Amino acid sequence: MSVTTPIATDQLYLGGRWTAPHSTTRLDVHSPATGELIGSVPEADADDVDAAVRAARAAFDAGVWRLTPPSERAAVLRRAAALINERSADICALVSAEMGATPADVATLQQLAGTGVLAGYADAAEAYEWSEKRTGMFGETLVVREPVGVVGAIIAWNVPLFLLCNKFGPALAAGCSIVLKPAPETPLNANLLAELFTEAGVPEGVISVVPGGVATGRALVDHPGVDKITFTGSTAAGRSIAARCGETLKRCSLELGGKSAAIVLDDVDLPAAAPMLVFSGILNAGQACVAQTRVLVPRSRHDEIVAAMVDVAAGFTPGLPDDPETKIGPLINDKQFEKVTGYIARGKADGATAVLEVPGPAIGTENWVGPTIFTGVTNDMAIAREEIFGPVISVIAYDDVDEAVAIANDSDYGLAGSVWSADIDRAVEIAKRVRTGTLGINWYAIDPASPFGGYKNSGIGRENGREGLESYLEHKSILMPLGYTS
Repeated sequence: MSVTTPIATDQLYLGGRWTAPHSTTRLDVHSPATGELIGSVPEADADDVDAAVRAARAAFDAGVWRLTPPSERAAVLRRAAALINERSADICALVSAEMGATPADVATLQQLAGTGVLAGYADAAEAYEWSEKRTGMFGETLVVREPVGVVGAIIAWNVPLFLLCNKFGPALAAGCSIVLKPAPETPLNANLLAELFTEAGVPEGVISVVPGGVATGRALVDHPGVDKITFTGSTAAGRSIAARCGETLKRCSLELGGKSAAIVLDDVDLPAAAPMLVFSGILNAGQACVAQTRVLVPRSRHDEIVAAMVDVAAGFTPGLPDDPETKIGPLINDKQFEKVTGYIARGKADGATAVLEVPGPAIGTENWVGPTIFTGVTNDMAIAREEIFGPVISVIAYDDVDEAVAIANDSDYGLAGSVWSADIDRAVEIAKRVRTGTLGINWYAIDPASPFGGYKNSGIGRENGREGLESYLEHKSILMPLGYTS
């Protein structure tokens, strides 16, 4: 696939088939790096969303997918993962062109993670206890688990390949139908990936893609034919979606923002830790909800740790995504650029010191912000409390471990975190004290087999593993006659 020639799609992928849209509005997709036109797709309107939901509902009610044995659904997910891997070069090039990360980073952070969660959900579906017998006050009860129904999925632009897999995976493993609204910045890969799931064996009607912005998302959230909304994006948008779902008692799960803390202990092996510590804060140009953007360091080793971080971060060269020398790509658009540079200015005005500001290249768009590290940060500053979504790290000094834990927990968010120490047992005990959904010891990653999600303003519910599958299921109890035994 060449992304040098714009990809123009005139139809919508509804119910597993290309269909003429009702809408006459289009979305143009531009490269964050060069500003060049990458492609164009129809922008789905409320009528298009209705058509997608009706197809999903008809397929669900007919049982073409929900009645398929879980082992067969798992096999389809594995075939979809295999097809993604087979088309890796094309897919990674397209995602890179849409959102600005290098193809190598897309392959590592999105493709590997995305196919990993598909395999994880396939495993969960095969191992899950779909029905069980229980004995209670009235004798025997049969407890069965059933798919929740039609799922409306809304995803962000920052890691679209991974996010699509992490919505399709559990919904399809559970036996649901799904209507996906990709971000308006990154709809092209969603269409391609949806085709691959159909090729893998998902029946007609089960999956649809409705590209669009806020109005499209609102039509999906408000549609009475949708049983559950799953959303990954900003906390502000998540609050609005949760409120709208609450009005109709529609189920929802939300994976939202973060302001994660990396607690560096005094016994850290600094040469070994520094590269991953920095990467955990600025991965994907900092456009990651799990980025470890608050680095808490013991005052006794502050200068040493900062020097090591600066040395590593200075090597993350900004540049065009297809340049082999590039280590960090552009921000998604000029709006995000203004937001991130505004926070950098705010940090300086509040008294923090930018000990590193890697300049962006004078090429293409102006969406370039290189790695930036602040010292002299206190946890009440905006750069320490608010999600910047850019390659900006705030270093905060502490005097003892209790203070470090208190600083880590003094946040409106609770999505991710990490502890860095040569003493693993000590690090685990500290990790248990931090109120956040996932933590890493001497690194950070999302494991496909383990629950992922946040405390506080970082969301509601969990993804991945058995817990992620269960959020797409209803539990039904069937009470057997009094005195009945099987």
